[in-house]
Amino acid sequence: MHGESGWLGRAMTAAVAVGVLGTARPAERWVWFALAAGLLASLAGTLLMTIRPRLALALLVTVAIGGSLIAGVPDSKALVLVLVAITTLVVVDLSRSGVRPILAVGIGVAIGFGLSMWWFDRTDSWLLTQYLWAAILIAFGLNRRQYEIQVRQTRELLVQTRRAQSERARAAALDERGRIARDLHDVLAHSLGALSVQLEVAEALLDERRDVDGALERVRRSRRLAVQGLTEARNAVAALRADDVPELADAVQALAEQHQADHGAPVDLTVVGMPTKLGSTATVALLNTAREALTNAAKHAPGTAISINLRYGGAVRLEVRNAGPTSGEGFGLTGMRERLALVGGTLTARPDGDDWLVIAEVPND
Repeated sequence: MHGESGWLGRAMTAAVAVGVLGTARPAERWVWFALAAGLLASLAGTLLMTIRPRLALALLVTVAIGGSLIAGVPDSKALVLVLVAITTLVVVDLSRSGVRPILAVGIGVAIGFGLSMWWFDRTDSWLLTQYLWAAILIAFGLNRRQYEIQVRQTRELLVQTRRAQSERARAAALDERGRIARDLHDVLAHSLGALSVQLEVAEALLDERRDVDGALERVRRSRRLAVQGLTEARNAVAALRADDVPELADAVQALAEQHQADHGAPVDLTVVGMPTKLGSTATVALLNTAREALTNAAKHAPGTAISINLRYGGAVRLEVRNAGPTSGEGFGLTGMRERLALVGGTLTARPDGDDWLVIAEVPND
């Protein structure tokens, strides 16, 4: 804690102390030396409070208690040293000790006033006046200290808030990068995978059978797939912007028909239960899971039969089964698992006898 009143306020306090002490008229010469030493120690404590708080605290405590011991000397004006020391020491950084040093100083000053009254034969009213001034300054100092603690905590909170905002922005950027990676794969993998298969077949027809007409048909189909992929990419961007996606059952039906037309593999779709409206994120996640499963089937088990089961209930469950072996997880299924996890869903991809089974499930809120 550095004293929010600033150096100007502390300089004015020191100037007031010097002015008051300048009016002192103690009879004993040693009192002058004590007052001068106390003033210098008080100034030193003020200067050191931000860089050497422990030393500053020791100096100010000495000034406060020492001033209370000589306050009873007639015309010494030593009370001002006590008040200035108390006002300053309450804002020294005592974060680990709290207000205990301040209370201890208050008790020490009270005892010092009592001894000074007894030694210099002062009246009870004099002692009461000293106690009153000291109590007022301690209360004022504690209030000032509390204010500065709140200011410091506010600054620390602001720093922490900015740091947290920076971390959230970084996390959001990473999430966005992951989302874009998933979307790129979801949109392009299906059409590009099908395009690759068609071009491989066309190459085989030309190289092995010299079947120009068959290869030409495959090239034309490849062109349609490329156009379809471009259309899917545009539709995906439009869906992301408008947050508008088709009904899941209709979209899966269209996807199955397109896959059957492109690859000549039979695809059987079964819908169980009453279709319900899902959120756009969940719908896109399930639809892209179906697309990814179909792409993997075409890549690793071309021409094999595929069955899709879409079941509505407490949760929406999508099962895609294809005959024959299919590879394990790649970037596509990993991306699907991440996308489903964002909506509280799960993904399982595993062998099931001689088949490969992909199961995606999301809550049906």
